[in-house]
Amino acid sequence: MENLSILRKILKFDWLLIFMIILLVCIGCLSLYSAAGGDWNPWASRHFQRSIIGFSLAFVIAITDIKIIYKYAWLPFIISIILLLILYITSNQGVNRWLDLGAIKIQPSEIAKISIILALARYFHDINIRDYGKVLYSIFALLIAMPIIILTVIQPDLGTAVMQVLIVAVIIFLAGLRIWLLILSLGAFIASMPLIWFNLHDYQKQRILTHLDPSLDSLGAGYHINQSKIALGSGGFFGKGIGEGTLKNRVPEAHTDYIISVISEEFGVIAIILIFLLFLVFIYSVFKKVNFENDETIKLILVGSVSLILMQTIIHIGVNIRLFPTTGMTLPFISYGGSSIISVSILSGIILNFTKRNIN
Repeated sequence: MENLSILRKILKFDWLLIFMIILLVCIGCLSLYSAAGGDWNPWASRHFQRSIIGFSLAFVIAITDIKIIYKYAWLPFIISIILLLILYITSNQGVNRWLDLGAIKIQPSEIAKISIILALARYFHDINIRDYGKVLYSIFALLIAMPIIILTVIQPDLGTAVMQVLIVAVIIFLAGLRIWLLILSLGAFIASMPLIWFNLHDYQKQRILTHLDPSLDSLGAGYHINQSKIALGSGGFFGKGIGEGTLKNRVPEAHTDYIISVISEEFGVIAIILIFLLFLVFIYSVFKKVNFENDETIKLILVGSVSLILMQTIIHIGVNIRLFPTTGMTLPFISYGGSSIISVSILSGIILNFTKRNIN
């Protein structure tokens, strides 16, 4: 009977979403193979292995009873705070975003982004729907997320902290945040920018200044930005071919932070269009389900999860075309990185669980 129950859950999966995820991961493996000069090692093979682990984790989450996810929604949030605290204590005030657990290294801020979505969804699940959007409840929702945001800022990891703030804003807005409060919050943020600027680390200020004028650091961050833009345009429509691009030899971490530029140079504009379409279909499929969903908590979790993937994609591409300062943001499913593929697999499992079809 238990096997039959699992089979029924599998049959309810949105297989279009699964197909999109598999295609994006395959593109990632091929891109990393090309970025290594036509070699599966060291990136493509490990990306594939981690993706298999990620798929297994996504499958477990996807077949888990929704009531269990609701019940333990606070647990990942508490664990994230503990891991971020341990990271802060052991970093000796230096720049450190990775926690070494012996057998594996994890980036706690990646898991923290997901935990915020689950915690805030559970918070709104536990209050009366008529209280959604009330100022006091919206402020309290922000206060819930503040420990994680502050611990991420002091790592320091400003890019991920901004992402966390955006996720909180999306969920609170979806829960009925008053427009006037949103405008007031935006005004307060703009007014506090001088204070934020003076509290940034020197390298963070340099990144922003270099973004505005790459010539200020033409051999450092400015060099990376310029080379990325050159690579985006030099591949033409069909690209230079597998392993023929030169960006990977000129820019460190091209297989993570600048993978979209590597893809454009070696596979051309047509590959970028394909990736855009895959992400658009993925996001559209989720929002279509949200449209017909009556459970407000499920809506919050789905919109929060897909918004996180969407914003991370936009920021990654924006950095590569000099729309945003360098943030170190990976491209979901495609960029190399263990914490990145695991976090996006967790999001995929949550999305697959909450978009299951109703069948007899």
